[in-house]
Amino acid sequence: MAKKSSDDDDGSQHNQRFFDVAEETCEMLLPIQGYEKKPLVSLEDAVEPLVQFVPDIKRMVYVAKEKCRNPPADHLSKDESASIILYSLQWYPYEESFYYVLNKTLRTEDRKKLVPWFLYLKLVLTALSKLPPVQRTVFRGVNGDM
Repeated sequence: MAKKSSDDDDGSQHNQRFFDVAEETCEMLLPIQGYEKKPLVSLEDAVEPLVQFVPDIKRMVYVAKEKCRNPPADHLSKDESASIILYSLQWYPYEESFYYVLNKTLRTEDRKKLVPWFLYLKLVLTALSKLPPVQRTVFRGVNGDM
């Protein structure tokens, strides 16, 4: 069966991203250093080093870019906007979702494993830094043993 994004969801699977708090180790890890020196590149170029780690990533990028056809708001480039969308896409199985693989890598002690992610991190963090601040209360309900 082909992998699918959440747009194809029939409601039978839950959005797993809200439950990955159980994966947190609560360890203090070294800061991520080096991505800030990388150049800003297109989303396609940013994910090229990740092909071996994230199954179906090129299709995910295509879907993310299709979701932001119109000029993005908040003065983001299409690649910046799509980098945020890429992170938020739910893919099935969820363990192959971009956010899941990135979060798992961010939680590893071996910071060298993040080097292939540097171009993407530069792009997405640049995009997030351009967004205006918003003050809101966010509630999160989790059904599980915490």
